[in-house]
Amino acid sequence: MAPHSGTDRAIPSRRPAVASPSPRTRDRPAGADGSGRGPLGPGWFAAVMGSGIVAVGAATLPRGFPGLTAAATVVWAGTALLLALLACAYARQRMLRTHAGDPVLAQFFGAPPIALLTVGAGTLLLGRRLIGERAAVDADWVLWSAGTALGLATACTVPYLMVTRHRFEPDAAFGGWLLPVVPPIVSAATGALLVPRARDGQVRLALLLGCYAMLGLGLVAVLLVLAMVYSRLVHHDAPSGAVVPTVWIGVGALDQAVTALGALATAAPTALPAPYARGTAVAALLGGLGIWGFALLWLVLATALTVREVRRGLPFAPTWWSFIFPLGACVTGTGALAARTGSQLFVWTAVALYVLLVAAWAVVAWYSLRHATTRRRPRARR
Repeated sequence: MAPHSGTDRAIPSRRPAVASPSPRTRDRPAGADGSGRGPLGPGWFAAVMGSGIVAVGAATLPRGFPGLTAAATVVWAGTALLLALLACAYARQRMLRTHAGDPVLAQFFGAPPIALLTVGAGTLLLGRRLIGERAAVDADWVLWSAGTALGLATACTVPYLMVTRHRFEPDAAFGGWLLPVVPPIVSAATGALLVPRARDGQVRLALLLGCYAMLGLGLVAVLLVLAMVYSRLVHHDAPSGAVVPTVWIGVGALDQAVTALGALATAAPTALPAPYARGTAVAALLGGLGIWGFALLWLVLATALTVREVRRGLPFAPTWWSFIFPLGACVTGTGALAARTGSQLFVWTAVALYVLLVAAWAVVAWYSLRHATTRRRPRARR
């Protein structure tokens, strides 16, 4: 297959193509440091994704610990507030079209819908203790619907822009290309929580089948993009700088599929006849184990590349949040397998991963707060 570049496709003279970023630019994504095209890029919504998965991971952990639920509820409340602040700040910028024209920043449009979906799941799992069951369910319906609609739009629009407007060099693929196609998988995983709460009959059945369709949509697209990213890794120079953390997105995408399979299999008996419901349980176990194994391989690769870059000096960027959500997805995916198999190996693996998740989240949150503080000081002096 010929490389997708500006020399391989005729470009109409009336519509200038967006130039592909240079290798150095790709290793430092535009807006990765909060500057560039507008003071706030869509990638900052990954902070909501990461903080939200810390709360959701605690709620779904196969082994409980004293005070964990209370702490997770506090994190969820702070994450919900952060989501509202970021959404207002981003909308006020009116930079949507500008960011859509950027071949790097456009990939991070997948972050806002995942942020909505994650906060919605946290509302149902944790927020009901504060706001009540009915209010939590209603809020999750709103957040899930908005996140799903936005995620499906992103999964369709960003690839279209990549084909028709953006131009890329053969070594342009990076982990961020996964973000636009991951939201449907997250919709499937979080939508499964709403299936038993949907109106019995055709509405519940349609929701379950829609979640399975979104899981298939996202998983196949993720596998296609992973193949392109892997091809870039083996045929060109290894990524460096702020791009390295995005390799972890592949881990999150795969483990979210494992989470979705488990959650949908749990919800299926409320909507499907017994033979098909049993089939979903088999798919969740065998399919989930297979995908989990592949995710483990990608986790080892991502870890090795990260250690290699840390030794050279990994600069802080919003892409550091790409470490957090994938680790959280590892927790939820492993927890789903633990619940389905009863294996203590999966139980304690999930616990160990959660401890690592909390430690990584604390580090990245600290660096993010320090980055935000240092950015405000120069503006205050002006």
